Amino acid sequence: MKILVPVKRVIDFNVKVRVKADNSGIDLQNVKMSMNPFDEIAVEEAIRIKEKGAADEIIIVSIGPGPAQETIRTALAMGGDRGILVKTEVEIEPLAAAKILKIIIDEESPDLVIMGKQAIDDDCNQTGQMLAEFLGWPQGTFASEITLEDASITVTREVDGGLETIRLKRPCVLTTDLRLNEPRYASLPNIMKAKQKEIVERAVEDFDVDVTPRLKTLRVEEPPKREAGIKVDSVAELISKLKEEGVI
Repeated sequence: MKILVPVKRVIDFNVKVRVKADNSGIDLQNVKMSMNPFDEIAVEEAIRIKEKGAADEIIIVSIGPGPAQETIRTALAMGGDRGILVKTEVEIEPLAAAKILKIIIDEESPDLVIMGKQAIDDDCNQTGQMLAEFLGWPQGTFASEITLEDASITVTREVDGGLETIRLKRPCVLTTDLRLNEPRYASLPNIMKAKQKEIVERAVEDFDVDVTPRLKTLRVEEPPKREAGIKVDSVAELISKLKEEGVI
């Protein structure tokens, strides 16, 4: 079985995001970038499947600027086999990402696609669902547990009412939730080996996909700073203050 895992380069989740002075967007100068945490979970799950002997190859795919190659290298150091980088300086929205991934999947013919349920920079949670629709494949989103069977996959997914268990025929698209696993750290020997693994670079223009953004950012602002609270001496004063604020 061949597994394909898309990954995205985003601002590291430990970094405090800064807004540009002109409020036109996020300041990325000298900001630490890393793999989207949900995608790390997807890479880890693919590796665990391969370690059980159920997969032969893991292909890592990323769409983004040249430095996204380092994100692919991280996934290769974790245990991926080879990478594909679709280079572009344009901000790729979920629809365009799904169309590009669909073309790559048609070429590579994987048996399973595992990807993060969303990226922490836009929180769209759309690419996996769009990709499954374009492919005509079954999908298991928000997966918190994955069990492989002979020709199918059982997925426990998190829904508003609790947990739902579904069985999917392969090939299929899975999107990962936080509780699926704990991603491993890449060891130094594996980091060195990853430098020798193949990464094929392709231009986004090769895919004949319109990547023009459909959305326009008008203004980006930081959330208002939280104001200091006040102390009251009695329940009556508390109720009075709440009435003044229009809460009750």
